Amino acid sequence: MDNSGFVLLSHSQALRRRMDVVANNMANLSTVGFKAERPVFHEFVERADSALVDDAKETSFVLDFRAIHDMSDGAFQPTGNPLDVMIEGPGYLGVELPNGDTAYTRAGFVHVLENGDLATPGGQPLLDEAGQRINVPPEQSAQLSIAADGSVMAGEDVVGRLAVTVFDDETNLTPRGDNTYAGALGRVLGAEETKLRSGGVEGSNVQAIRETTNMIEIQRAYQTGINMTESVGEMRKRAIDRLGRVG
Repeated sequence: MDNSGFVLLSHSQALRRRMDVVANNMANLSTVGFKAERPVFHEFVERADSALVDDAKETSFVLDFRAIHDMSDGAFQPTGNPLDVMIEGPGYLGVELPNGDTAYTRAGFVHVLENGDLATPGGQPLLDEAGQRINVPPEQSAQLSIAADGSVMAGEDVVGRLAVTVFDDETNLTPRGDNTYAGALGRVLGAEETKLRSGGVEGSNVQAIRETTNMIEIQRAYQTGINMTESVGEMRKRAIDRLGRVG
């Protein structure tokens, strides 16, 4: 395979990566707290020492660099549960995994477990500023509310504060596949920085029209690549045929 074939192959791989990201975004159109992904590509230029013409000494390829998240807020979706919260602005709620590690989520569904711990619907305990579970005495569970600064109120008493963690570099977050992220180097916001809206959750920020448009563009670009591959193949065929006649 010559350089043109490798270039077209790298182009096709980039388009496949873009399509995978678009498909994942569309699949999470209704996932609470989901942030749309955007693929990032880099150009890799290979330089040859010699070529038939100077312009052919450099060959440009497409490299899949990483995916970033669109951190714009999704729409507020009322749930009727006063404990459900939406984070306004950046940040994630910390949850405790079965192995004791901490994961992060934007899905603000909040429930009270039988043992009094605040948790997600999947039973993952929510964590406070110190990385500890927030436990509510049984006699106070019917009086719970969550303030804008994350304080968990049982009537007039503060029983804990939901930790909201921000990451200066979002590439430190890795999706785990259950609407949570594994992350490192996060910073817990203070009460004055935290902004929660109770009574509902954040919807996905995926825009169906935008993703559908991206899908159409990718399909057209892929078809263009196929046409170019066929043209290059036909050109090689004609060149070989002519060389055979000369021989």
